[in-house]
Amino acid sequence: MNKIYSLAIALITASTGFAQNMQAPARTGQYGFTQLLVNGWAQSSGMGNASSSSVSGVESFYWNIAGLGKIEGTELAFSRSSWLGGTGININSFGFGQKVGEGVLGLSVTSFSIGQIPITTYDQPEPGIGTYKPSISNINFGYAYNFTTRISAGVNVKLASESTPDVRTSAMAIDAGLQYSDYMSNNKEVKYRDPDRNPAAGRNGDIRFGVSIKNLGTDAKYSGDGLAAKSNIDGKAYTQTTSQRSDKTPLPSFINIGCGYDIRLDSDPKMYWHRLTAAMSFTNQTATSNQTALGLEYAYKEMLLLRAGYNYEKGIFDFETRNNAYTGLNMGASVQLPMMNKETKTKNGVLAVDYSFRQTRPFSGTHTFGLRVSLF
Repeated sequence: MNKIYSLAIALITASTGFAQNMQAPARTGQYGFTQLLVNGWAQSSGMGNASSSSVSGVESFYWNIAGLGKIEGTELAFSRSSWLGGTGININSFGFGQKVGEGVLGLSVTSFSIGQIPITTYDQPEPGIGTYKPSISNINFGYAYNFTTRISAGVNVKLASESTPDVRTSAMAIDAGLQYSDYMSNNKEVKYRDPDRNPAAGRNGDIRFGVSIKNLGTDAKYSGDGLAAKSNIDGKAYTQTTSQRSDKTPLPSFINIGCGYDIRLDSDPKMYWHRLTAAMSFTNQTATSNQTALGLEYAYKEMLLLRAGYNYEKGIFDFETRNNAYTGLNMGASVQLPMMNKETKTKNGVLAVDYSFRQTRPFSGTHTFGLRVSLF
């Protein structure tokens, strides 16, 4: 237990020190790889930033890698986002997690489909000479370990890359996270808040806590033929190719501290069919304004789940002072169908469909659809 407490103290201390060195919003606009700030998953985005203490499974790759440890066997997940409706940009995310001993290994890939962009040059500023397609992707390798039945910690190593036909860059980054949840257990009978499988359902609620640090890594530097230009130097008759050197750009790191509480709404202490989860979190950003989030999730038999959340940041209520297109409101829902073992008549998995909507102005919001398969 001393090691666990030391880990928690070290992570929180590092987070506090890291937050004190942040200079946002003074340095907003100076950071690269801002796609690392986009949540491409449907389940967790329905509560906005408030889901960091309760996020679990493959979707933990974005908010808190410690939640990967809640996978009991195998989990596959896929989601697709129509990002900032009307822009034609789509985000595809795929993840896989496998329990190994007391921990879980996982892989996640997120790619951005920007579409075809017309090629223009200094001499030909009008479209008509062809198109090009940017490539933006993030690859994550994560591991989460269950120290006890209530505490898990995880580490994620990611490779982020951006490229066009003549300019490219890449960067490595590390995420770390810690979660406390009093329903977490290595015993599958008490791990999930499931009325069919949880003998401890008579409890009044579950307290959860999470802290994570994200995108700590190398600076990015662009290179390629696209940074070269032909010009006449000192009035000479011939041209020379001059290569422009790109300055380094830091990654958009942030820390998040969140908590949540599950409220049992059933009047019968032997039942646990209705659950209401209240959650909140604070995110300290380098690249954007800090955010405080509040969220709610209602679950009926862990089969139908409804979510709502709000992300507040300074100036968000005024179009003139808001720093991004998102206005703060998030909504979502999930339908989770049990997969039964025909021989034993017991549940051995879940098939889930997820959806979330994030309100924006301008554009017509971000819609995300997801599909999850969990095998116990």
